[in-house]
Formats: sequence, structure tokens, C-alpha cells
Amino acid sequence: MTRALAALLAALLLVPPALAQPLPTASPQSVGLAPDRLARIGKALEADIAQGKLPGAVVAVARRGKVVYLEAFGKLDPKAGTPMTRDAIFRIYSMTKPWTSVAAMMLVEEGRIQLTDPVSRFLPALKGPRVSVGKPDATGQMIWSLVPAEREPTIQDLLRHTSGIPYDFVTRNTPAKEAMTAADLNALGARIRDKVTAAEMVERLAKIPLVSQPGTTWEYSLSTAVLGRVVEAVSGQRLGDFMAERIFRPLGMTDSGFVVPAAKASRIAQPILPYDAITIYDPTVPPANDLGGEGGLSTAADYLRFCQMLLDGGRVGRPGKAAQGKEDRGPRLLSRTTVALMTSDHLAGRPSTPVDPGALLLGVPGYTFGLGFMVRQGPGVAGVPGSQGEYMWGGAAGTYFWVDPHEDLAVVFMSQGPFATRGSYRRLVKQLVHQAIAD
Repeated sequence: MTRALAALLAALLLVPPALAQPLPTASPQSVGLAPDRLARIGKALEADIAQGKLPGAVVAVARRGKVVYLEAFGKLDPKAGTPMTRDAIFRIYSMTKPWTSVAAMMLVEEGRIQLTDPVSRFLPALKGPRVSVGKPDATGQMIWSLVPAEREPTIQDLLRHTSGIPYDFVTRNTPAKEAMTAADLNALGARIRDKVTAAEMVERLAKIPLVSQPGTTWEYSLSTAVLGRVVEAVSGQRLGDFMAERIFRPLGMTDSGFVVPAAKASRIAQPILPYDAITIYDPTVPPANDLGGEGGLSTAADYLRFCQMLLDGGRVGRPGKAAQGKEDRGPRLLSRTTVALMTSDHLAGRPSTPVDPGALLLGVPGYTFGLGFMVRQGPGVAGVPGSQGEYMWGGAAGTYFWVDPHEDLAVVFMSQGPFATRGSYRRLVKQLVHQAIAD
């Protein structure tokens, strides 16, 4: 199959027929949320939109399995002046990572992958890695050398970002950073998505040193993009096709995928230009690589369905009162035990470099990392409200979600806002949603 044909197939699969019914709706009061307090979300966002600090946003809130808030603010396209819509399609960047992590765990549940498997079992090019190690000399200048890896990265390492594989914009390991640039693997650009196939990406990464011994250090990375290639190798399907069949269609996520068909192009949310730090790619261009860590596209409502599946223990929907013990839910994507495993602490005190998960996502301490998600360690420490065990992640262009099992709460914030203010808006929306809890 040619790349063009594969891309066309991926485009068609962005609109699979839905099996699941829409999430039920309810009034905020019926699930313990105060409407007047929820209204503070819009007031705060609209104030910044009016000052040109934010182009627009969509916020979706579900509690106790019901959608109680789905509102759009500002502009869909600031240049054209188009109003934001609730069904706007966003570049979600790293919010693709939870999708890929769920896809991989589906294969784990089928016995086709084990978390302890070396990645090279599925991607032989990555066998026998070397690690770039730096030590300061007498003058304080860093001297770099290559040493053999003490063990190979595992599937668990890919899921929790302890593989040693770098991100060019995160790592401070000079030889690895320079090698990533030379290999044209700049993650915040568009070239990996548009020009480098998943197989080619892995071949190039095989020539780049790891930045830490596998399993020892948390460093945010291209690990999940590599994991997406593992899913392809094991399943025999392109990543977008696997997700369309196994995740998007069962959940009724009709606007999620890796490319936006021409018929939906008018719904793509745009940033205020020129955009800082990231090369904003054109979602209507079929990708060479369904980047499992960075390439996804979705709406607030679609992503909320994904969050609700996790909150419901890996199943589509939850039993209603009318069921009287009868099975009335949709298909199961994951076991509740798998969801529990994914949202547990998998770092166990391992050090982070250059920043830890909480500092990277929200600019606060108090979080660890599981298998695809950041996980809160306790009710205190973090400078934002939340519950022990809540899990979350976000995307480079401003998107963010969290799931709070203790509060039976799932929230999605979608925006293509400035790179520099992502953390501020994530903290803002989080505190405004939690202050509306009134039960």
C-alpha cells in the first residue's frame, strides 16, 4: 500500500460509524456543581480573550457520568474572526499519548505484549543502545562520552518515559540534542509528522544515544511515538487505523484521528499568529507518520468520552437505575485493573531531569507518572486543587484534561493558546472547576 493510499484510508477512518450513544446530560445542580460558580470559567476566559491573550477555548465537564458543562469562548480562527464552536477540532499534540498508551495496554491484555519486554523485541533497530554520559572536567566544562546501556528499554519504560529516549526540546544532553536536530527529529516542528514515516523515525532514533540509563530517570520524550510504532508492529495496522477500530469507533469519537477531512476543515481551531515555539501543522495534510505522542486531533466532546471511559473503569458507560442488574453498557476497552495499573505510581521516587512531571505540565510539585498519565500523589503539596490519584496530561498547543475518580469528575480544556501560558490556563481552569463543587 502506498503512503498516499494509507493516508487516505486514515482520513476516511476519522469518521467511523459510532457504536456508543452520546454521554447523557444533566443540570450541574443534579451532580453537585453550582451553576453560578461554573459560570466563573467563562468570565475568566472571556476577560483574557478580550485582551488578546487567548484566541478561544472550549471547556467540557462531566460528573457522575453526565455532561453538565460544554461551552465555547472566543474565536475559532482569530485571523478570520470566526466564532469558536463547541465542535471545534483541535491539534491535541501530547494528549495523543494517553490514546497510544491505551492502545498498547489493549495489546498487553491480549498477551501480545508484556510490560517487561525489551522494545527491540518488536523494533529490532533499537537493540544494543548506548548512553550519552556527561561529567564536568576540572574547569567545569561538560565532557561527554558513550557507554553501553546496562539494559535495554522496555515497554514499561516507553509508557512512563524512563526509556532514555530524548525529546530535542526537553533534553539538556548536548550530544543527544544535536543528534536529534541532525536527524530532523525536532518534535515541535511539523517534519516528523509530514515527512518521516514511523519506520524511518525508529531507524533514525537507533543512531541517537540515550540520555540516561533505561529505567533510572524520568525525562519527557519521544517514547510514546516509539510506542505507537510498537502498536503498529504488533497489530499489523497503521496506528490511526488501530485507534479508529479499537478506540474511536466504540466510544463514538467521530471527530478524532490524525488528519481532518476537507469536509470538516472549517471546524479546525487556529492560534493567534505568529505562534511561538511550535510549528503549527496543517491538519488537513495527510501525515507520513501517525505520531502516537504528538499527532492527534480531537474535539472537547470526543476527548471527554475517552476520559469517561477511563473513569468508568475501561468500559463504555455505566449501569443505570433502570437496568436492575442487567448489562446495559457498551463494549469494554480495558479491564478496570488495567486502568488502575496505568494510573498508579510507576516512578517510585526515580529522579527527573530537567523537570518533574508536575513542573512540566502545571508548574507545581506533587505529581508522579503512571503508564501514560501524570498522577497526583496526595491532596496537598501541589498548588492546585485536586484529589490523590487523579490523573491527567496536556498538549503543547494548550490543551489539557484531568480525571478525578474521587470526585467522579472528568474535564477537558481545549485551546490553541500561546505556548508560554499553557500552564497558567491549566491551573486556572482546574481551580475554577473544583471551586464549583457544592455537594
